[in-house]
Amino acid sequence: MQFLVFLKTLFLFAGKGLLLPMGWLTKILKGSSHKFSDGQCNGRYREDRNLEGPRYSAEGSDFDKEEIECAIALSLSEQEHVIPQDDKGKKVIEYKSETEEDDDDEDEDEEYMRAQLEAAEEEERRVAQAQIEEEEKRRAEAQLEEIEKQLAKARLEEEEMRRSKAQLEEDEQLAKAIQESMNVGSPPRYDLGNILQPYPFLIPSSHRICAGCQAEIGHGRFLSCMGGVWHPECFCCHACDKPIIDYEFSMSGNRPYHKLCYKEQHHPKCDVCHNFIPTNPAGLIEYRAHPFWMQKYCPSHERDGTPRCCSCERMEPKDTKYLILDDGRKLCLECLDSAIMDTHECQPLYLEIREFYEGLHMKVEQQIPMLLVERSALNEAMEGEKHGHHHLPETRGLCLSEEQTVTTVLRRPRIGAGYKLIDMITEPCRLIRRCEVTAILILYGLPRLLTGSILAHEMMHAWLRLNGYPNLRPEVEEGICQVLAHMWLESETYAGSTLVDIASSSSSSSSAVVSASSKKGERSDFEKKLGEFFKHQIESDSSSAYGDGFRQGNQAVLKHGLRRTLDHIRLTGTFP
Repeated sequence: MQFLVFLKTLFLFAGKGLLLPMGWLTKILKGSSHKFSDGQCNGRYREDRNLEGPRYSAEGSDFDKEEIECAIALSLSEQEHVIPQDDKGKKVIEYKSETEEDDDDEDEDEEYMRAQLEAAEEEERRVAQAQIEEEEKRRAEAQLEEIEKQLAKARLEEEEMRRSKAQLEEDEQLAKAIQESMNVGSPPRYDLGNILQPYPFLIPSSHRICAGCQAEIGHGRFLSCMGGVWHPECFCCHACDKPIIDYEFSMSGNRPYHKLCYKEQHHPKCDVCHNFIPTNPAGLIEYRAHPFWMQKYCPSHERDGTPRCCSCERMEPKDTKYLILDDGRKLCLECLDSAIMDTHECQPLYLEIREFYEGLHMKVEQQIPMLLVERSALNEAMEGEKHGHHHLPETRGLCLSEEQTVTTVLRRPRIGAGYKLIDMITEPCRLIRRCEVTAILILYGLPRLLTGSILAHEMMHAWLRLNGYPNLRPEVEEGICQVLAHMWLESETYAGSTLVDIASSSSSSSSAVVSASSKKGERSDFEKKLGEFFKHQIESDSSSAYGDGFRQGNQAVLKHGLRRTLDHIRLTGTFP
């Protein structure tokens, strides 16, 4: 029976590819007889050597099933071990004595137990390390949570401190307002000896009358400002008529305003970009203003390329259309309404100027050509002129005395896309000198009043040359020409009135009266304002020849009359 169990065990190991330890094999077969037909093996097997089957007896102790199971487990732990081989690569099985086998079994058991202990210790160390890491992770999370709680607490304390500070400021403002509202004189004191203490004198609440609704304020809340007391709902902004609940307010004309309402009504706005004019680095509102039109605008618009009308000199407001002339000049649409664009269109105005001079007893007998020209043609003609005085930086009229070929504007150009002039037709004109004056050139594209004042100025140059006046100093010649231009503007500005000509001769004290031109139709308000502006330009000119010369000449004409002033200039070359 024991032998059958042995075979079963052996086959079980063989089926699993395992080797049965020799110690356990000895224990299993202990007490049995092992006989081989060829004698005892010397410890090695050769290749084709056959081992006869042993004869077993039934004697001996019973086989222990538990030991077989231990043998199986021990064989499993030793399955990695390699069976030694001889020099020829054959497997070698060594047979030991029973005592050696027992010692080997014990060594193997000890080694197995040691391996098991080491594995258990390694597992314990691994578990302990994992527990340590888990504990450190838990502590880190707890520490992070504690930090977050402290930060949240700090934020709450900061918010509470801010609210407390705001509440304190509000309480201080309220206390200040109450103190101002109770700003009454010192109460009278009664000298009654040491019997009674002074009793404080208080104004009864019925004496507080609201400066807004004129009703009693009573014991409720009230405001004390602007020399009176008010119900809070009665102290209202003069602009929006809503109560002023802010601690600060603005005043204008002894009237209260919200700060924003005051800024909206009184803070200057730019007439170009329509925004509030910003303050400069010093905190002051700095802006530019035209001396005549009083147009306010931000200083930056003088450098950012904002267009300016070449006639009225106003800055063009944002999103406003304007005309661009071919030489780059900008013309606002209001000035464009009366602009003269070609030579033929200017002839009626030229005749009016001649009639004006004739009314002053200064008729020009010669037929002097008058041409409207572009800026480039005017500059070229000015360079070809030997003498003459020109108003820099831009010349808008010229009295020629030399023969030249000048390009004139023959037909009025059309307004194309983008408000630009197109289809301008020009024609060269050969000017031949038949007298002291060859022609009068005027810059095209200017309003009627400005074109007329330039014509009147250049016509005076022609009159002086045709009537034998010597070469005059610029202050005298340009000054008297500006006086005539100013006089023509006055006759145009006050249409229907009379212009008293103080140009009386030295032999007559009578005054000639020249009626203003009746050919002018009704002027628009803007054209009247434009005439005033051109007069203002002449009066406020800062140049020595045109500005100082005009003021000296105008003063002489007002004092002595135009005729006597001209006679004095002929004799002395100076103003009287």
